[in-house]
Amino acid sequence: MKIIDAHIHFSDIETFHHTANELSRVDYSGKGLQKEMEEGDVEFAVGMGVTETPEMGFPDHHAASPMGLSLEKELPGRVAVCPGINPYQLGKSGLDALEKELKKQQVAGVKIYLGYYPYYAYEDVYQPVYDLAAAYDVPVVFHTGDTYSERGLLKYAHPLTLDEVAVLRRDVNFVMAHLGDPWVLTGAELVYKNPNLFADLSGWVVGTNETLAGKLKDNYFDHARHALTFCGHYEKLLFGTDWPLVPIKGYAEFIGDFIPSRHVENVFYNNALRVFPKLTNLR
Repeated sequence: MKIIDAHIHFSDIETFHHTANELSRVDYSGKGLQKEMEEGDVEFAVGMGVTETPEMGFPDHHAASPMGLSLEKELPGRVAVCPGINPYQLGKSGLDALEKELKKQQVAGVKIYLGYYPYYAYEDVYQPVYDLAAAYDVPVVFHTGDTYSERGLLKYAHPLTLDEVAVLRRDVNFVMAHLGDPWVLTGAELVYKNPNLFADLSGWVVGTNETLAGKLKDNYFDHARHALTFCGHYEKLLFGTDWPLVPIKGYAEFIGDFIPSRHVENVFYNNALRVFPKLTNLR
């Protein structure tokens, strides 16, 4: 079965290098990504753009917007891009730059880092981004839940804050990254309620294949099983890994343990094609 990994990273971020070297033990490079995609039968991957600079690291208020995939000069094949948004750089030049990106075939969506930047999803600063997403028929992906930085502010990343923007902007499809983990039951309710709100199941674990196997042996993810059953809308859930936080194939097997067999093909492939229609351009 072919798979679409709807949430990876491919940016030159120090924490990603550290995670790959010390925690997940993956080869964080274009060659390493291509090898894992082949071994995991991944047809496409969607990379979430993010940048850090010497002033602050990430989240960096000084980073140019939109943020791209900067790990290597050349982007690996069959990898689409969701440029990241820095709300501090959303003047005319930043929005013009985003529109220029959205005209490219490989740009499949937009990524907003709630919690890393201190703005709620429904605030005015992001409305022009939603206007562009609607005009170019691409989804907006939100980081939700725990942040991979102690400087993040969780109140901005709580999934309940997406309800207002989902209702006010029915002209845009939104993806709640990580199903809002650890607030996955709240995330599940929002996906159930809002027809234009989807969720990816990435980033629940950081570590090796052995780490993943250990998590399945105890009750650590009972909250996630409850949430997915409560939501019931498997046609609105997308597989993603948050690579390089975990190996791709191992995480696919891990998430597969949560998905009823009749929904596997949709969660791992078909749903992503519906949410990210520009992926078909990568074939």
